[in-house]
Amino acid sequence: MITVLDSIKLSTEYLAGKGIESPRINAELLLAEIIKCKRLELYLLFDRPLKEIEIQLYRDFIKRRGNFEPLQYILGKVEFYGLEFIVNKSVLIPRPETEILVENILNNLPNNEEQMILDIGCGSGIIPITLAVNRQNVVIVATDINEQVLNVAKQNSEKHNVSYRIKFTLHNILSDGLNNFPAFDIIVSNPPYISIENYSSLQKEIREYEPRMAVTDESDGYAFFKVITNEAASKLKSGGRLYFEIAEGQSDEVRKIMEQNHFVNIHIIKDYQNIDRVVIGELK
Repeated sequence: MITVLDSIKLSTEYLAGKGIESPRINAELLLAEIIKCKRLELYLLFDRPLKEIEIQLYRDFIKRRGNFEPLQYILGKVEFYGLEFIVNKSVLIPRPETEILVENILNNLPNNEEQMILDIGCGSGIIPITLAVNRQNVVIVATDINEQVLNVAKQNSEKHNVSYRIKFTLHNILSDGLNNFPAFDIIVSNPPYISIENYSSLQKEIREYEPRMAVTDESDGYAFFKVITNEAASKLKSGGRLYFEIAEGQSDEVRKIMEQNHFVNIHIIKDYQNIDRVVIGELK
């Protein structure tokens, strides 16, 4: 007979030996998913014997995590801004830093006027869905280059009952531009901003499991910023705002790109580690 506590201890040792960060938390979260309880509730179940089917599934989960498959893909979900989102290997795993991007948009939204928002490269839909859940006065167009990605985003919008206010569109900003789109009050993007040079130094979880096209622009890291800013200059209403999430060390160059395209009142927002993470500009 193997108990909850026995399983957690053995799995923690295994994951630690594989070099997985926070092995105990990983082991507990995976077992909690199998038992269908909250992680902290496991502490009340330490003496509970595991069923054979639970042991087999847990071994599979632990093996996958030991091979550096991200925890979120194994669980099939992630929390973002207090909401639960479906994720799979077709979408980038949402990062806590992106909550800063969303929070700044929410803080700057007027309370009553309807706001037209465009999210370029929506991924799992965390940005448009979180905005729609928290504000009733937004109508959003969310684009992505991949149909599978859009399917995940649509599932998430239905999960949170905001699909009627978000139009998901298959679109490649690098090749198609925004000529066929209406004018917007806000354009936001968390684009692939890792340079090809830096991609090889990323964590194994990212390099081996997360979609490459959502991480790197296969260039210097600025390809999307240049194209989106140029297109936004012709599609934002006067006084409209452009929001970007950026990588460490990119703020000065992104500011220059925005200034060259007639954006003013440019603000740089730092993340929880005091790294420049969000750039906001207003169309002159």
